Amino acid sequence: MIFINPKTDYAFKKIFGSSESKDILISFLNALIYEGHPTIQDLEIINPNLPPKLEGLKDTYLDVKAKLSDGTLVIIEMQVLNVQSFGKRVLYNAAKTYAFQLEAAQGYRLLKPVIALTITDFEMFPNSPEFISRFVFKEVNKNFIYPENDLDLVFVELPKFTKGQEELETLADKWIYFMKNARSLTSVPETMDSIPEIHEAFNIANQAKLSREEVEDLDRREQFIYDQQGAILKAVQEGIEQGIEQGIEQGREEGMREKAIAIARQLLSQLDNATIAQVTGLSVEDVQNLRSTNS
Repeated sequence: MIFINPKTDYAFKKIFGSSESKDILISFLNALIYEGHPTIQDLEIINPNLPPKLEGLKDTYLDVKAKLSDGTLVIIEMQVLNVQSFGKRVLYNAAKTYAFQLEAAQGYRLLKPVIALTITDFEMFPNSPEFISRFVFKEVNKNFIYPENDLDLVFVELPKFTKGQEELETLADKWIYFMKNARSLTSVPETMDSIPEIHEAFNIANQAKLSREEVEDLDRREQFIYDQQGAILKAVQEGIEQGIEQGIEQGREEGMREKAIAIARQLLSQLDNATIAQVTGLSVEDVQNLRSTNS
């Protein structure tokens, strides 16, 4: 068997955000947010439709949103590109989701908690060995939690997870292993197949169930991700090297900007302005100016 890559936007949405994914998503969230305890009994997947076929691969990440039975909103994002200010974007999306719950004249008492679950294919916290991290509001000196602690940020860093099949113990271990390794597997590991929700996730991810057009589209998306990861890494390395040679911070920043502009020019025919800005760290206005000069 060949399985599609859960780290691509279309596959992630198909496995965790489609109309038949409810039980899968409940198991996934209980594993990563609630340490495997069956805390979530029911939820509603918001906008369960698969994304339309994209022209030029305009999306490089995907949010799946769900509302739990107690009203809590959960945002699940799989991020493969380590773009500039990504940490700020996570906080912004969580805060925006929290604020946008209210209509005009509605009271703050109606606000429900928001959990932002972010899965990254890169390290966000290099000084921590843990592959799951959780952030809430706490008092600085006494370390007690803010009474209305309604924003909860949970991060799963895939590169830090190094367990093999024989080492998988918890439900979280098995789901993270699925996320990280499904693409390279040719059969469902026996220790994971016994879990109905993971069995169904593999079933949905079976490439044989997709049309030829869907497979080709997924291959293009996956290749795009690999290309951009390489381009970003190269730009960062070359920019840093240039800055070291010049010996001043200004030189490093100018070198990084030049590389970002070079990458942006290559992407003008493939992506929209907002996505190019996310990938390169340039402003949307900068990208629009490049597009104007190239036209």
